[in-house]
This record gives sequence, C-alpha cells and structure tokens, in this order.
Amino acid sequence: MKAKHQRLVLVLLALVALIGAALLAIYALRNQASYFYLPEQMEADPPQVGQAVRLGGMVAPGSLATMPDGITVTFTVTGREDSAIAVRYAGILPDLFVEGSGVVAEGRLGADGTFVADNLLAKHDENYVPRELEGMSEHQAAEMAEETTVGLE
Repeated sequence: MKAKHQRLVLVLLALVALIGAALLAIYALRNQASYFYLPEQMEADPPQVGQAVRLGGMVAPGSLATMPDGITVTFTVTGREDSAIAVRYAGILPDLFVEGSGVVAEGRLGADGTFVADNLLAKHDENYVPRELEGMSEHQAAEMAEETTVGLE
C-alpha cells in the first residue's frame, strides 16, 4: 500500500473513532440534561414521568409540612399565575429554605402528579443578611468584617 493510501486510511479511522466517541458521549449524557420548569409551565405541558427536571418558584406560605418519619417534607411551589405543584423531599433542608422564599427543586414528576425532589436549592433575595450579622448596624457589621480580614493581608 502506498503512503498516500495509508494516510487516508488513518484519517478515516481517526474520523470514525471521533464520531464514535461523540455518539457514546451523547448516549451517556442523554438523561443528565435537566430542563427548567416554572409551575405554570409544568401544569400546561408536564414532562414525562421520571424525566429529570428542575422546578423553580416560591414556597407557598402555610404549605410546608413534615411527615411522621421526620425526614420527609411536603410543600407547594407556586408561580406567578394561579399555578401550584406539590413537592415531596426527603433529606436535610437548606438553611435558607422557608415558606415564602424562592426554591429550585431538582427531581422527577411522579405518576400521581407530585414532584419528587432529589435536591433543593434555596434562593434568597437581594436583602439577604447572614445570621451572624442580623441585628447589627452597618457600622458594627463593617467593624466585624474588618476584624476578620486583619491578618489575611
């Protein structure tokens, strides 16, 4: 075989290997993509049962309830319109998770229409203040911040 033909065969083999690797990666990652839904979008066009998605909205006031096992909680996520999705989560709640706050729940829609969350991400507004600084004036907070940065320079 001539050198020109050998190079052509090697280039074709490399191209086939590259395409094969790309197809394998796409196949492996097909279930890892999480689509983001608002409650009104989930009600209008729900995802397939069992498909990994994210649900974002506000935790409805008065909807948070702890089940008898002490680990599982249920709550309702609401959107801008009169839409609400029931959510069930088993695990430790984030510190910022409270009724009336924003939340992003990662999980799957169950056959009964309840969203089963695997992970919760609590969101806060622009007025968030760490627990350590609650009740302090701006001057006191600035002094505390200055004290903690001394020695880092």
